[in-house]
Amino acid sequence: MMNKIKLLVVAFFLISFASFAQSNDQPLKIGYTNVEYILLQMPESKQIESQLKDHSTQLENQLKGKYAEYESKLQAYEKGAATMDKTIREDKEKELMNMNNSIQEFQRTAQMSLQQKEKSLVDPVIAKIDKAIKDVAKESGYTYVISNQALLAGPEDGDISPLVLKKLGVDPAKAQQTPEPAAAKPATTTKPATSSKNTKKKN
Repeated sequence: MMNKIKLLVVAFFLISFASFAQSNDQPLKIGYTNVEYILLQMPESKQIESQLKDHSTQLENQLKGKYAEYESKLQAYEKGAATMDKTIREDKEKELMNMNNSIQEFQRTAQMSLQQKEKSLVDPVIAKIDKAIKDVAKESGYTYVISNQALLAGPEDGDISPLVLKKLGVDPAKAQQTPEPAAAKPATTTKPATSSKNTKKKN
């Protein structure tokens, strides 16, 4: 999940990272921060991870149910195909093909559903962080705030992450770099085994 969040954070950097024009008589003051780091310290991060895991599990269970039904009908077809009337056999083959296509389509829509769910959960938190960054920059007189990922060198006091965390209600003293959680897997782990037997017509 956090790998995808990184992409949203990068887009955030490119589109809306804070910059603030100062009057000409004020000195240039540049700060830097890391939105991904801040996000990982927020309680919303664990909530997002939990909700995405639940959503992924629901999709996975639906997929397993569809696949189990497909497998059951495929096995029944393979056992009785030799004695089936041609019309019935062709109807069963068409049904199996449609079920297989339905499973593959569900896998695609499940992936999209998981991505949309993630975006709906992450976007409001990113907007919240964005506002906190801009508030801190304005209050502390920063002309610009940039991503530390684009920073080659800079003074420690230029890092406004502790100030942003404090603005967001997170204790900077307790904040630490959180190991990146395992990405939530989309509900596409079960692949329908398309058997040649379910489409090969017997004469």
